Amino acid sequence: MHFGFSYVGLVFLLMLFIPNLFWTKHRPKGYDGYSKHENRVLLMLERIGEIAVSGLVLIFSDFNPQGLSPWLLWLGAALACMAGYEAFWIRYFRSPKTMRDFYSSFLGIPVAGATLPVLSVLCIAAYGKNPFLLAAGILLGVGHIGIHLMHKKEAEQLEPICREHGFTGSDDLKRPHQ
Repeated sequence: MHFGFSYVGLVFLLMLFIPNLFWTKHRPKGYDGYSKHENRVLLMLERIGEIAVSGLVLIFSDFNPQGLSPWLLWLGAALACMAGYEAFWIRYFRSPKTMRDFYSSFLGIPVAGATLPVLSVLCIAAYGKNPFLLAAGILLGVGHIGIHLMHKKEAEQLEPICREHGFTGSDDLKRPHQ
């Protein structure tokens, strides 16, 4: 492992953060009602993973291409995951922006908005042969994917009830859909 700036890490973080900045203005209806009930252990793992991944992916030059080798396939897989992640966001931003849209599968990958960037981190860690990023990616994956799966399950349970009574989401239960 070699310390040094990783431009691959910078590109990864930009591909991760830019859609999330747009998302803050286009959250699914009812999202705040779900986020209030997040499992504290999963949330802690997610936060630790986010911080660790954000730092580690930038400080090891091993994540930059090092010439042709079979290991480059891991970097290609990471790029493919992030391309899928960007495509997921394009589909979400063109959708009605419901909880179902946000937690949907994409290309057969469950909760793709959480799963694809985690898979990308794990591929980058494999390419750079970096156990620290691998560990951080696992923590991020357990927390982030776990939270998204819980939200998805809650949304699936509430959707028929809300639809039956004309409501649009869990934080909208006081106001019928117009």
